[in-house]
Amino acid sequence: MWKEFIKNISEGYILVEPAMENEIHKLEKIFSVEISNELKTFLSESNGVYDTYKCPIIWSVKQIIEENSNLRKYEHFKDIYMPFDCLLFVADAGNGDLFGYSILNGIVQKDDIYVWNHEDDSRTWVASSLKKFIKGWTDGTISV
Repeated sequence: MWKEFIKNISEGYILVEPAMENEIHKLEKIFSVEISNELKTFLSESNGVYDTYKCPIIWSVKQIIEENSNLRKYEHFKDIYMPFDCLLFVADAGNGDLFGYSILNGIVQKDDIYVWNHEDDSRTWVASSLKKFIKGWTDGTISV
């Protein structure tokens, strides 16, 4: 499902080996979150998607863990930004802004994707699903 979708967007995008079930479980355990079926299915088919320059379109499980951990642990951010534990970031815009899911009561309850603006700390809805985000981000209908 995801491989065909990505291939239809761009022949040049690179899909990698699927994430192992234990990697996905580790992600959920570290952040005490139940990720959406959409994200789980994506990661089970490809542990990230990269453009022709090997820049990530959607992060791998490892990068999701690293980036979210860094944001949540960096003490200086606690003085200038709202908490990040209500978001699970899965991609970046290349300018400091990040894209992710909203977490409510420990669950990614909807497939909606939001952008976090690093300059003003706003969190804005950008797409109703990961598929719509990937398509919109790559064709320019979603921008920051």
